Amino acid sequence: MICVAITGSLPTKANNPAVPITVSEQVESTHEAFEAGATIVHAHVRNDDETPSSDPEKFARLKEGLEQHCPGMIIQFSTGGRSGAGHTRGGMLSLRPDMASLSVGSNNFPTRVYENPPDLVDWLAAEMLKYDVKPEIEAFDLSHILKAKEMADKGQLAGTPYVQFVMGVKNAMPVDRDVFDYYIHTVRRLFGEDAPWCAAGIGSNQLKLNEWAIAAGGHARTGLEDNVRLDRDRLAPSNAALVRRAVDICNRNGRPVATWQEARQILGLRMPGENEEGQAA
Repeated sequence: MICVAITGSLPTKANNPAVPITVSEQVESTHEAFEAGATIVHAHVRNDDETPSSDPEKFARLKEGLEQHCPGMIIQFSTGGRSGAGHTRGGMLSLRPDMASLSVGSNNFPTRVYENPPDLVDWLAAEMLKYDVKPEIEAFDLSHILKAKEMADKGQLAGTPYVQFVMGVKNAMPVDRDVFDYYIHTVRRLFGEDAPWCAAGIGSNQLKLNEWAIAAGGHARTGLEDNVRLDRDRLAPSNAALVRRAVDICNRNGRPVATWQEARQILGLRMPGENEEGQAA
C-alpha cells in the first residue's frame, strides 16, 4: 500500500508551488496520485493564508471531493497537533473518514514539544471508536508502539493496530536501521507476524524509508507533506511524482502495488457502500 500525504501543516507554495493548499487543489493533486498508485490519502486542511486548520467544514468539502474523484481510495484525516489544540484536533471525526492518524504519546519536534497528553489520546481514540474510524498509530518512538498494544488490550482500539514508523523528525527518532528493524520486530511480537505496518521518512529520508519499508515487507508513505524534493537539485513536480517513485521501488522489489480494494482488505476496512456488518447498505 502506498499512502500519499498531500499537504501537511508546514510546507507552503514558497517551498514548492506544487503543494496543494485549497480544497480543489488537494482533490486534483490526490486524484493524480491515486491514478499513479496511491491507495491511502493522508489529509490536512489549510486556511486561505496557508496556515493549518482543523475546520470540520473544510474537511467535509475535501472528503466529498475525494469520494467523487477518487472512488474507493482510503481517506485518512490528520488529528495532528499543529492544526489546533485539545478537542478541536478531533472535531472532524464525526465525518466518518475511513481512517485518522493517532499519536499516542508526546515527543520533541524541531522547535517545540509535540504534546499528546493521555486524556486527549484517550478521547481521540474514543471518538474513533464511536464513529468507526480506524486509527493509524503514528509512532515517533518505541514507547508509542507499546502504548498502542496497551490501548488495544483495553479495547480502546478496534482490530489489529496499524502502526506507522515516523523517522527523521529533528529532535525525535532519527533514521537508524537497527531501530527500524527493532520496530518491525516489536510490531510482529505484539500484534502478529502478519500485522501490517508502514514507514515514513522526513525530508531527504523519505526515499530511504520508502526503500527500507518496501524491501522489508511493509507499506510506504510518500508525499509533499514530508518532502518537497525529488533530489537535492529538483523540486518534486507533484505528489504523483513521489508516488510514481515509490511504485518504481515496489516494482524493483517484486512487491505488487495494492489496489484500493486490496488495501481495504489488508486494513480490515469496509468497502464503499457497506454497513458495519459488511453488507450492502
